[in-house]
Formats: sequence, structure tokens, C-alpha cells
Amino acid sequence: MTNQSEINTLTDNLPPDQAITHIDGADLHQMLSVGLDWLKQHSHIVNALNVFPVPDGDTGTNMVLTMQSAWGKAAEHPSSDVGTVAQAYAQGAVRGARGNSGVILSQILRGFSEQLADTTTIDAKQFAAAMQQATQTAYKGVLKPVEGTILTVIREAATASGHAAAISLDLRFVLDTTLLKAKQALDNTPNLLPVLKQAGVVDAGGQGLYYIMEGMAKHLRGETLPPPESITVGGPSEAVPQPDLDVFGEDEWGYDIQYLIFGDDLDEDEIRQQLLSMGGVSVVVGRAGNVVKVHVHNEDPGPFITYGASLGHLDDIVLENMTLQTLRRKGDWSEDAPVLHATPAPAETFEESRKCPGVVAVAAGEGLRKVFESLGVCAVVQGGQTMNPSTEDLLLAAEQLPQEDVIILPNNKNIILAARQAAEISEKRIHVIETRSAQQGISAMWGFNAEAGVEHNIAAMTEAFQDTISAEVTTAVRDVSFDGIDVKEGDLIGLIDGKLRCRGDNLDDLVQRILERMDPLGETEVFTLYYGAQVRETEAQALLERLEPLFPEHEIELLYGGQPHYHYLISAE
Repeated sequence: MTNQSEINTLTDNLPPDQAITHIDGADLHQMLSVGLDWLKQHSHIVNALNVFPVPDGDTGTNMVLTMQSAWGKAAEHPSSDVGTVAQAYAQGAVRGARGNSGVILSQILRGFSEQLADTTTIDAKQFAAAMQQATQTAYKGVLKPVEGTILTVIREAATASGHAAAISLDLRFVLDTTLLKAKQALDNTPNLLPVLKQAGVVDAGGQGLYYIMEGMAKHLRGETLPPPESITVGGPSEAVPQPDLDVFGEDEWGYDIQYLIFGDDLDEDEIRQQLLSMGGVSVVVGRAGNVVKVHVHNEDPGPFITYGASLGHLDDIVLENMTLQTLRRKGDWSEDAPVLHATPAPAETFEESRKCPGVVAVAAGEGLRKVFESLGVCAVVQGGQTMNPSTEDLLLAAEQLPQEDVIILPNNKNIILAARQAAEISEKRIHVIETRSAQQGISAMWGFNAEAGVEHNIAAMTEAFQDTISAEVTTAVRDVSFDGIDVKEGDLIGLIDGKLRCRGDNLDDLVQRILERMDPLGETEVFTLYYGAQVRETEAQALLERLEPLFPEHEIELLYGGQPHYHYLISAE
């Protein structure tokens, strides 16, 4: 895999005092590779820029994983043509986009590539034009663009690139000028978005974009990046050794198993030793923050996936049958060969399933998965706070269903754009109902009718969740003063419909206060509490016994959600 010390060919051949007037596809790939490296080294800073003190600081991780997907696509199809490389980055980013900032980043790369289609090399003016197109495409990708975000940073940076290109043909000068304006725009984001000023931070997505551009500029200047402090998840400058793909011999057998584990206090050495003790071959384990990447070969993938799932939430699961690949390569396998142990569903059952829309929901936690499935959801994509699924994850879940019409319930505001993007690129008719919490998604499913068509279901499900009030109880991850509430790291906090409402030291007391604030006028009838992975069933039952006499006019339901990070998810209807 490429690393930054190997990709300075452009600047090695041109001294700092000589203008760089053109770059080709290989140069562009090198610049973006270093941009990704620089973002990785600062992703923890981007993650820390969350406005609320809740455990959702994943913007840096989302942007890294989006860029890694883009880099991987370009690495698969190396080219000296700028247009080809830019298109590969765009395609990889669009499918691998995670979170709102990741989706907007993918649209920036998409617009950049559209301007450079069929282009072999680019000069300063073409670069500036591509930046302008990147801005326009990014703004179009958001229904209600908000200034003071990554959008502002790319817009002002693009304007500066145009001014710079008008006075100099040197791409070094143009990118340095663009970067300077991007920094000014980033520093000004709190003045444009009051919520940032109140939290004392700049926009996280804008900061991530700045690091990418700064890395690109460093490469053009011929600077060598300092070594990363920790092992990265993937992509260029990866400190993790690559697997010896010849370990099975020229003919490979068994399964190639890869996945990401999202979890706290993961010990990569312990994971590696456990995989080896299980008989894993070509074991590679790398870590970045709270994400560990696993790559292992074995003849039975089941125990390895089960082990990974026991440590945290799995994502980006890749499972390839190397035995079939070897047989196909040797001409010993036919695509028409019968598949053993597979019992196809009766034709009438398949056809019946196509009459109503399929539903895909995003949820974190085994209990929530079971709730959604019991209500008629066809596929549950693991994800939520701190682990936003990619556009590709949602797309694959939708396209594996037999129905031509598929409804996606993102159940998180930071997943809505990825769901919309999946709808845009799918060959199926995908419809996104913009649920912003698991509680809203569950309410939407109460309006689902398996006997009705897609239009009826969209209307009924949308109406069903509109009046749902959602609350979350979690632990603050940093100090902050917000909306008149002073919060210290480690405090218990309660949010209602995404707004910080109270803090406390006792979990049961805080839940009681949340319920009182959710329904001050007594207009709702049902409270539903979903207790998370860190709450024991006996503790949840004790809380229920305490609450029932305090709210005699309400029915209170208690269900196991199993969600990470959040002690309770609560809905009032």
C-alpha cells in the first residue's frame, strides 16, 4: 500500500522555487492520499468538536472512512488521467459516505470530478473551476444548506482558488491561497452558527475538510508528514502490515474475513492473539481510536464474526469465499452449479413479498433490532450514534430485498443524507422517511401495513411518528455550558428531541425528571423506556416500579433495547 514517503515524485522533480503549472492523475491521487493521511492524524481533534456533550463525536471517523472508501476505489484503478482518478474518488466516496459530513464530502468530490471529466491534466484555472463545481454540487446535496458548516468552508475556499488562479499559474500558490481562506472561513463558523459559539467550537466537518486540504498543500510543498502516533484503520500510510495473501499457497482456500469493530477499551494485541488461538491465518489487527480493523483467513467464518461481535458493534463486514474464487480461476467451477444446503422460498411466497414495500431500519442494540423485526422491518442495519452506517451499507440492505420499493428509516439525523444518497444511486425505488431517532422509527412502523402499497405506507408511517416525543439519557463526554445548564464530564444528562434539558447524579431521579418534562400538560398516554446495554434488567424493573405510581395516568412500557452509550431511550405518545 502506498505511503507518503513514496509519493513525493511531483515535488522531488520540481524545486520549491519552480512553479507547478499542471498535475496529472497520479499527482492528484498522491495529493489526496496525503490529505487522507493528514486527516487521519487529526481525526481525534475533529471527533472532539461535537456541540453537545453526548457520545456522538464521530465526524472525524466518518470523514476518514469516507475518504478511505474513495482512496480504495482509486487504488483499484490507477491512472495518469485526472478525470479517471477524480471519478474513482467520487464513486468510492459516494458509496462509502458516512454521516452528514461524510455525505457532503462525497458530494464535494463528486462535483470536483464532474468538472474534470475526460481531463488528462489540470492547471490552476481548471482546479479553481473544479472547486467551484464541487461547491455547487455540495450545496445541491443538502435540502436546507446551513452556513457556518463545511459548506461555508468549501464555498469560500473555492472563491479564493478562483481569485488566486486569475493572478498565478502556480498550483502551489493557488492551493496555499485556498487553504488560507479555508482557515479563515473555518475560524468564522462560530459567528455564523450560534450553536457553535455557545459550545465554543468550530464546525467539525469544516475542520475535517481543512485537514484534507492542508495535507494536499503540504504534499505540493514537498513536506513530509510526521509519522502517525497510532496505527490507522486503512488507506495510505497504513502502519498495519498487509496480509500475506500467499499464505494458503497460490491456490487460496477458505474464507477471507474482514470487519471493523466499534467499541471502548479494545485491546488489539489481545484480539490478535485470540484470533490466532482460534486458528486464524494471515491475521492483521489495526486500531484507530475506538475502531479496530480485523482481517483474517479461515475455513469457517462463523466463530470469527461471533467473536468480533462479542467485543463491540461490527461494520464494513467483508466475507469472500476464496475456495470458489480459486475454483473459478482454475475453470473448475460453473456459475450454474447447484448450491448445496440452500432451500429457495416457494415462488408464490416470493411474489407475495413483492406486493408491499420492504422496510430497512437503522438501529444499535439487539433489543431494538428485535423490536423492529417484530413490527415488520425486513432488514436492520446496525448503526446509530458513534457508528453511522455508510451509503453502501444502506444500499446493500435495500437491494438484497425482493421488493422493488423499499422504505428506509434512518432513525438518526446524521444518517438521513446517507439514506438519501442510497436512494439516488439505487436501481430500486428507495423512499426515505426522515426519522431522527429509534423511537420515531418504531412509531413509524406502527403505521406500516403489509397489505398496502408504498404510497399509503409512506403517508401512514410519516403521520404515525410525527407526534412522538423522543428523549435520551446518557453520560456527558466533556464539560460544557449549554442552554443555561452547566455539565461536567461524567455527569448524567437528559435530552428531549435533541435538546439538552437537565443533568443529574442519580439515574432514576433523572429519568423521572425527563418524563415530567416530556409531558408537562399530561397530554400523552404512553411512555416507553428502552434500557441500554449498561443497565441491568433488575435495575430497569426497579425503576419501572418507582415510576408507575408517580405517573398513574400513563401506561409505562419497559423494553430491552441493548443500545450502547445511552442508558435509556424514551418515547412519549
